[in-house]
Amino acid sequence: MKTTENILNVTELEPRQKHPTIFARFDILNEGQSVTILNDHDPKPLYYQLLGERGNIFSWEYLQEGPEWWRVKISKLILGEGKETLGQIAAKDLRKAQVFKKYGLDFCCGGKKTVKEACAEKGLDVEAVEKELSQADGAPASRPLPYDDWRLDFLADYIVNMHHSYVKKNLPDLKAYSEKVRRVHGGRHPELIEVNRLVGEIDDELTTHMLKEEKVLFPYVKELVNAKVPHKPSFGTVQNPINMMEIEHEQVGKNMGLIRTLTNGYSLPEDACASYSLLYRMLDEFENDLHLHIHLENNILFPKAIELEKMIA
Repeated sequence: MKTTENILNVTELEPRQKHPTIFARFDILNEGQSVTILNDHDPKPLYYQLLGERGNIFSWEYLQEGPEWWRVKISKLILGEGKETLGQIAAKDLRKAQVFKKYGLDFCCGGKKTVKEACAEKGLDVEAVEKELSQADGAPASRPLPYDDWRLDFLADYIVNMHHSYVKKNLPDLKAYSEKVRRVHGGRHPELIEVNRLVGEIDDELTTHMLKEEKVLFPYVKELVNAKVPHKPSFGTVQNPINMMEIEHEQVGKNMGLIRTLTNGYSLPEDACASYSLLYRMLDEFENDLHLHIHLENNILFPKAIELEKMIA
């Protein structure tokens, strides 16, 4: 029997029926199945609503991004397989994160996929990846910091003092050099114009993002650790701000991924000056720090905070 792609043309629906119809179509999917929505504008608000109301049980893949049509494949994840996710694996042994990085597997923003799922999405040989992960067990240990064993209040302070401080110190320089290199070399290397724009977006996103964590989310996490009965926050449960933080992580991670692609993995052209070279080194270092930063939050701090709140609620 011939199967056809499950496509929903949202433009044919009345505005008030669009999201309810998409939700209904998603809800009847079995695990591993997908629906592709066709729209005349970016349906990103739907992503936020679906994540908030259904949780992280789906993947979101752009098949076409404008200018006239957007096609997005929404797949229901296969749950309950008893297999660890990329994030869980990296949380237990950060050496294995280097294997994920080698193969371009996102263990921080996309860390909720299993190795099998992540390899399938990228067309990678899962057996080769799993072999290297096994070999990492025998690699010399460099006594990595035991992030997974720390109290959550200590981990939150560590993130602020190490990673938030790093971002606040280095992003102004990153913006300044991306603008300088764009101005001098953008005519011959137009990709630098887009790099400069993306750096600006990352700065805007992270500035407000870190403020929300430091003023709202992290203080509540500390209260969960130190209070038997925490106050009832205005945001409901800790899952709600965590959902938003993960969405913002994903956007920043996507922008850094675009920068890496635009620069061909930070490969310098022959006419690169000292500032050009410094910019690429700074971008590479910033991306490495960001991966660990997001990993500590998405894969360790956030899931543990959710479980802790459930235990003492």
